[in-house]
Amino acid sequence: MDLRNHLHRVAMSKAGKLSVSDVRMGLGYTAVQLENGQLGIAFNFLDGVSGGCSVYGGPRPLAGQYASDLLRLFASDNVLESALALACANALFNTPNQAYTEGASVTQLDFLVTDRVAMIGNFSPIVNKIQPKVAAIEIFEREPQPDKGIRGFVEAADILPRCDMALITSTTLINNTIDQVLALTAGCREVVMLGTSTPMSQEVFADTPVSLLSGITVNDTGGVLQAVSEAGGTPAIRPFTSKVNLRAV
Repeated sequence: MDLRNHLHRVAMSKAGKLSVSDVRMGLGYTAVQLENGQLGIAFNFLDGVSGGCSVYGGPRPLAGQYASDLLRLFASDNVLESALALACANALFNTPNQAYTEGASVTQLDFLVTDRVAMIGNFSPIVNKIQPKVAAIEIFEREPQPDKGIRGFVEAADILPRCDMALITSTTLINNTIDQVLALTAGCREVVMLGTSTPMSQEVFADTPVSLLSGITVNDTGGVLQAVSEAGGTPAIRPFTSKVNLRAV
């Protein structure tokens, strides 16, 4: 499955004629607010971004465009444009009226002492919570950091199929590595999409190995918009959001 293309189709079916009222492209996150007040965010990959002082070279202004215009950026290979598309999709998907369970993702998972857990993206705050409960955690990033026990992503092809759980950063939707990762998870008991960029949509992930969505909803749009504008990362956004979980199947 081309998951990002499927995500695009599902989001377009919900966008209708909604327009975009505000866009913030910070150093940590992109935020998109729709005319109905809903706000979505997505992580920004800034390494390798070109363009001089105008790092976003697309049509302006972004505010006032239709949500469907931003969603079409899922077809782009530019990571800033992909982040815009995902933030817009998350404004459509991460609504407060779903059957969420609040709390951290680790509270939703039953770990066994024999489990080998793969973590695609280093979620360091939860590593210490998981480590005492399982046999091993294998952490993968784009670039290896051997001194920190972090493997390069190229090693995932050999190791991930032999893991019992996979915790996958939803930024894989932005850099379009998600299909490659999910193809390696067929043998996993649990596959979790994790992080603030997660689209909370059961429909998007219905035909995938994903079993749990763990993301956020926004409680204070003004607080998130200000935090993003002031180059805030996850700690700056956290006071204005809630961690939520949704079973994908």
